[in-house]
Amino acid sequence: MMSPAELLNARLQQRRALRSRSIKPWYRNGALMAGIVIVGALVLIAVLAPLLAPYDPIAQDLRNTLASPSAEHWLGTDKFGRDILSRLIWGAQVDLRVGFLAVLIPFVFGSVLGAIAGYFGGWLDTILMRIVDVFFAFPFYVMVIVLVFIFGSGEASIYLAIAAVSWVSYAKIVRGEVLVAKKQDYVTAARLGGMSHGRILVKHIGPNVLSQAIIYGMSDIVMDIMAIVTLGYLGLGIAPPTAEWGSMINDGQEFITTQWQQATIPGLMVVVASLGLSFLGDGLSDLLSPERRK
Repeated sequence: MMSPAELLNARLQQRRALRSRSIKPWYRNGALMAGIVIVGALVLIAVLAPLLAPYDPIAQDLRNTLASPSAEHWLGTDKFGRDILSRLIWGAQVDLRVGFLAVLIPFVFGSVLGAIAGYFGGWLDTILMRIVDVFFAFPFYVMVIVLVFIFGSGEASIYLAIAAVSWVSYAKIVRGEVLVAKKQDYVTAARLGGMSHGRILVKHIGPNVLSQAIIYGMSDIVMDIMAIVTLGYLGLGIAPPTAEWGSMINDGQEFITTQWQQATIPGLMVVVASLGLSFLGDGLSDLLSPERRK
């Protein structure tokens, strides 16, 4: 008869073997490749913004306001004479930076809390679920807007507002995965082998339950970017004159009939970023969750 340690190693090897056979090479995943190309291009534009932008995004030229697209200003200028292309490029840096960083705090905090609550249960699990129910009773964007209004506009306030709302989703996802995982044979074998609860959570349960939280994180980045754009449109986002897609849409909407590119192109950039992140999330779902594939 196998010892608990031998049973644990056998189960882990079996899971690795099944996983390696069920996942096709990542480069053959169409959705994943499309997401990598789109998101990678946007990240590259954001990183190289100082080199790609032809003008200072906040420099005003009041003698050249509302200029039509030309060889000098490819997308024209806004009502303050600022180059729209330069602001569009720098806006990618701001929106993507806030969108990605705003996911980190709720991902870490929510995942840790959900894993602990799901593994140990008891009063912590009960309290967590009641808090989750309260947060899910209100729309995400409404809560973010209210919190930013309370905290004040600015990048730090956006981080705090999104983190205060988003962590519950990660806690709920990870908790549900842990409730299933802790009943598996490899966890039972680890316990019989004398492993501590912390080591079981970190070494055995964690790697098997975080995939769903990572996949959700891709769609959460989309929601965060939409929240940033919405806040910028409402005048509650990044403080002007910083270039940001939402504020550009807000500034350009009054000239939509004569200078349509001022509001339309930043809006298209939001759509492209959302599409790329959605493709990336779908691809990761196939890559990390092979049991869902047909």
